[in-house]
Amino acid sequence: MSSTGRHSSGPVPWPRYGSFVAWLAIGAGACLALLTPLTIGLFVLVVVIVGLAVLVRRGGGIDAGVTGLLAGAGMLALYIAYLNRHGPGEICGHSATEHHCTTEWSPWPWLFVGLLLVAAGVVLFRVLARGGDDRDQGVRAAGSSP
Repeated sequence: MSSTGRHSSGPVPWPRYGSFVAWLAIGAGACLALLTPLTIGLFVLVVVIVGLAVLVRRGGGIDAGVTGLLAGAGMLALYIAYLNRHGPGEICGHSATEHHCTTEWSPWPWLFVGLLLVAAGVVLFRVLARGGDDRDQGVRAAGSSP
């Protein structure tokens, strides 16, 4: 608490942001592994497991972990929305040597879910990080009182 009796709500320390981004990458990788098990999913899963082991051993924090996983899933959904940006339907293109067509999904459900998950992850991270700072300051203030 400050001398005015109010809690100081300063910025969240950078190491917590680093943990959040690391967990975000793990969340996106885990979702990618789940969505592509017959292609690159197994290779991505190995990277995710190694990254997960490093983060757990390092102690990235539960607030950064859960919220980062949530936002990571949203980032993958946003990427899928981007890949399907011309859909829905059959989309054809051509180059100097070939003509190709592909079927794309509607990007709107992916965009909606992606934005929702990323926003929820970031907002929850900020709320939990600020709450942790207030609790830490309260413990320090209680311990330093005469």
